[in-house]
This record gives sequence, structure tokens and C-alpha cells, in this order.
Amino acid sequence: MPGETDLTTLLQSMHPSLREGDYVYALWPHGKPLEGEIEAAVREAEGLTVVLHRWEADRLGLAYDFVASWITLQIHSALEAVGLTAAVSAALTHAGISCNVLAGFHHDHLLVPSADADRALEVLRLLSRGIVLRNERPEDRPAILALTSRAFSISPVTGAPVDGTPVEVGLLQELFDCAEYLPGFSIVAEMGGDIVGHVISTRGWVDGLELLALGPIGVEPTLQRRGIGSALMRETHARAVTAGEPGIALLGSTAYYPKFGYIPATSAGVAPPEEVWGDHFQLLTLPGWPDGVLGTFRYAPPFERL
Repeated sequence: MPGETDLTTLLQSMHPSLREGDYVYALWPHGKPLEGEIEAAVREAEGLTVVLHRWEADRLGLAYDFVASWITLQIHSALEAVGLTAAVSAALTHAGISCNVLAGFHHDHLLVPSADADRALEVLRLLSRGIVLRNERPEDRPAILALTSRAFSISPVTGAPVDGTPVEVGLLQELFDCAEYLPGFSIVAEMGGDIVGHVISTRGWVDGLELLALGPIGVEPTLQRRGIGSALMRETHARAVTAGEPGIALLGSTAYYPKFGYIPATSAGVAPPEEVWGDHFQLLTLPGWPDGVLGTFRYAPPFERL
């Protein structure tokens, strides 16, 4: 059966799956016959590179440093197919995940850092639906502001149509230009070249502790309830952990955000800027959250002018 060459079909049908265990690259000793369970090998002028289970490399006494998870794209891609590797690599690059590609006769295989395996699967599953998450760029801002206007045309508080331009649009314009703007935490969801979702997190504080303030987050109204907002939330979380941020605060629905691990901020010793916010002011504590935090949360100045 010939392999698939159509890029759209390849992306929609790739079904990434994770092999069990850790894998490593090692240089095979010169002149030594191959033995053991070698998964792949590449002959170079400098020697023979082998890919094998980590436990097998340990058993054979082979040195290595890169420890990877092995993801197989479960689509029979033709060796002459154009664009699949580029699309996959670009999506993972936007997520800050390194990737080494092995092409087999039937499938393409990706070796990614073991710590990033679950996130890489999430990126690939989104890609199969045509969605790519990436950093916001200055030229994206008109499209982001237009998206935000549509996303908040119905008030999330009252459920009624908003008269004029939603306040979230002006807030976002100010956040883009304020000192508390963090480029790595302004993330867009792109589909077919169009921006269909956006989330921003800016610098906030509790006393002297710096953490993130998430919001606003907006998704194209016709594409809501399709997992785009959830993907933006998970991406923000992953980036915050990688950056060593201690926590993320937000003001929002007590029915929606707890599924991402958010709790009433007061239960972690953090009071909202406005007491009437109550349990709607929420906090996600991350591995770097210190003991004994007490104080009132402070947003970037654009929030205070609302």
C-alpha cells in the first residue's frame, strides 16, 4: 500500500502515540559487533550512532546525555511526502520543545526530551486539528483586539450584550504596552493562518513575591467549547512551570477554572484586590510556591484603572 503524501490528510490522521520507556542516543564503540536491542542506527564518518532503550545502554555501558521519549506518528507517510516534518517541527518549536526525527518506511518517529513528552503529545494532537499555539507577535495585535471584541461581546458577568467596545479590549491594549508585559506569556492559537484564541499573563505581586496574573483570555465565539481555551490554559501552565513562576492568579468562573487546579486564593493566604470578588479570585500554586505567603494581590496598573 503506497504511503500518504497529502499534507492535510497526514496532519489530520497522524495519531501520535507514545512508546513505553526512555530512549537515548549513544556512540557505538568502533570495531565492536552490534549486539543487544538496537532500535535505530546511523553511520557517519565519525562513527556509528545508535538509538536504544536507556536500560539497554546502561547494560551495555554506553555513555549518553540526551534522554528522550519516543513518539510514533501512526500514519503511513510516503518517504517523498512534503511538509509533514516541517509542520511538526514548527509546532513543537513554538512550544519550546526540541525534536529529533527518525523516518521509517511506514511511519515518522519523534524523539523529544522525556520531561516534555506529555506536552509534545498535546501539541501534536492540537496540530492534527489544525491548531498551532505560538507567541504573540506585534503584527498580530489588530487581529487579537478584534478577536477579543468578539469574544467579550456578551458580558461574562451578566450574560447580556455589551454596549460599545468591551472593556477587555482597552485593557489588552494597555497590557501590551505596560512594563509588566511578558512576551513569553502572550500566546495565540492559530488555525489556518487565522488567530482564533489568545491568552495573556502579566506580572503581578503579593507583597514582594512575583507571580503571574492571567487574563484576559478569549476564543473566537464560533469555535468556543472545542478545547482551544483549555489548550491555552494548559500552555500557560506549562510555560509558567518551565520559567520557575511560583503561581498564577486570575479572576473568573468558579465552575470553569478549578478543573485546571485553581483554588480560591484566600485559601492560600492571598487576598483579592477587591473583597467582593470572593472565591472568583483564584490561584494556581506551582512547584516554586513558598510557604507562609500572606498578603493582597496586586495587578499591573492597567487593571487598576478599570
